[in-house]
Amino acid sequence: MTVLEKKICMMGAPGVGKTSLVRRFVDSVFSEKYLSTIGVKIDKKSVTVEDTTLNLMLWDLQGEERYQWVRLQYLRGASGYILVADGTRPDTLEIALGLQENAAGRAEQLPFILCLNKADLWGQWGITATQQEWLKEKGWTVVQTSAKSGDSVEEAFLSLARQIIAQGT
Repeated sequence: MTVLEKKICMMGAPGVGKTSLVRRFVDSVFSEKYLSTIGVKIDKKSVTVEDTTLNLMLWDLQGEERYQWVRLQYLRGASGYILVADGTRPDTLEIALGLQENAAGRAEQLPFILCLNKADLWGQWGITATQQEWLKEKGWTVVQTSAKSGDSVEEAFLSLARQIIAQGT
């Protein structure tokens, strides 16, 4: 069996649930307390996809807009990234689109997925099915997640792991 260590960056606007998704994935817990990430917080979790074990180093990056240039510096050495938007706040999708555009400007094309978080608040969503279809037509992997309930969180991280293995990054 092959064992690889891979750096994954979590990016998105403040309050979209980046830290909550990481905590749900790594520790299977959710907290109602909102604590803003300052700088970067690194967690680790191993996953196995087919015959490959990936030790994922999850870099949870600060969401403040004025630090966007710092976030992109953190991508150096990354094997992929997860963009996170809050389904109840359409403006956070615009921020995710901007982050992806900036990240795509790098010399190498990194695998990424978009988590539309807070699926447990579906009745309050402002991101439409049409917007999601448009992103999928662009070739994006879009996963509706809920850090609170755990819905599709594991699926999202495993989807990115499969892309990383397929691309060989």
